[in-house]
Amino acid sequence: MGTNRDPGEISALMKCLYSFKIVMIRDGNVGKSCMLYRYINGLFPEKIYCTMGADFRIHILEVKPGVRVKLQIWDTTGNEAFWKHQVVQSYIPHSAGCLLVLDLGNRESFRVAEHQYTEVCNRVNPYTVLFVLVGHKCDRKEQEVTQEEVEEFASELRAPYIEASARSGHNVAEAFELLTRRIYQGYLSGEVRLHESWGKMRHESGFTRTRRDKIFKLF
Repeated sequence: MGTNRDPGEISALMKCLYSFKIVMIRDGNVGKSCMLYRYINGLFPEKIYCTMGADFRIHILEVKPGVRVKLQIWDTTGNEAFWKHQVVQSYIPHSAGCLLVLDLGNRESFRVAEHQYTEVCNRVNPYTVLFVLVGHKCDRKEQEVTQEEVEEFASELRAPYIEASARSGHNVAEAFELLTRRIYQGYLSGEVRLHESWGKMRHESGFTRTRRDKIFKLF
């Protein structure tokens, strides 16, 4: 037997006007999966396993009164072989935006972030993907990457920079919401080209809603 759904939930799904695919990319062990868990569940995970391949979540945001966006959030592994053969080839194309996550306590993750940014841009051409740069684990006492370095990198990307902590919850939701706003405003202004895989989806209801899916407002 099928699961009974609240009519209000079904109505909300059908009224989503946009579907944005966003990808979280990073080097391994920067805490990206913890960020996603915190965002979806509102808690810091007691235990979390390394992402093998890619994980997927659906989340709904209301970017302004009456305008709902379905976020397709892909959490990709930091494994180099999988990055080269699967993430770049299969998950990056048709993405509207990327959360580029680095560990402020790990300089190597900063170097990897610079490299991955270039690869993403080359792969999505001629489309434009919008970035938000996230300095994760900002609550760590020992930092290997300075704020000046990260802000300079963000300037080169022409992307907003935000510091976050999955452990405390600081700025985790704000990072996802900032990227969603960028994509929505970029589409309206013409900064990004509409791709048929993440564009308008009037009256779409052909996907499964889980108990973790909620509707949040950005205003």
